[in-house]
Amino acid sequence: MNLVDLSFLTGVFVTLFVITDPPGTVPIFLSLTSTMAAKQRSRAALVAVAVAMLIISVFALFGRFILDYMHISLPALQFSGGLLLLIVALQLLSGKEGEMAANEGVNVALVPLGTPLLSGPGAIVAVMLFVQQTGGQSARIISLVIAMALIAATMYIALRFAGVVARVLGDGGVTLVTRISGVLLAAISTQMIFDAIHSFLISWGVVAG
Repeated sequence: MNLVDLSFLTGVFVTLFVITDPPGTVPIFLSLTSTMAAKQRSRAALVAVAVAMLIISVFALFGRFILDYMHISLPALQFSGGLLLLIVALQLLSGKEGEMAANEGVNVALVPLGTPLLSGPGAIVAVMLFVQQTGGQSARIISLVIAMALIAATMYIALRFAGVVARVLGDGGVTLVTRISGVLLAAISTQMIFDAIHSFLISWGVVAG
């Protein structure tokens, strides 16, 4: 018996990577922490990632209870999540991903870095859906945990070494990665919408399961 489902792990990691877009957060992170010293910037990166993963983990563990309480079906969540991710994808493609600003007096590591930049609705919905897809299988559960740990490490590295990443990729490189992420995210969101519609049709008896 395999302890890890590599296919599922890869799918989770790629999806979360595209949604959180670590390279794309580099210029935003640099602009929000421009007045900080190197040590403060490093701490801000750690706090932002920790807050993001805490929020995502809470919804991964208790999101289903919230849905049941509010009588929301998984296909409905999947459909709305697909639409939400499509909007995010369009923002990435149109260059509007940086339209956010920190309110005066608010720790930027918490808002907007921790949320909604790193742990926005898109990431939350995606993780909740992946939790459902594990089906209680230990291999998939372990794969999900590993993928989330890897994406957390990726986000931290991108923010921790934001200055280096920006210099290596350049403005054009960061923009290119962001646009590619937008295309991939658009494809993922469209597939989520199609799957949700298919689930609705099955529940209505229009098509066979």
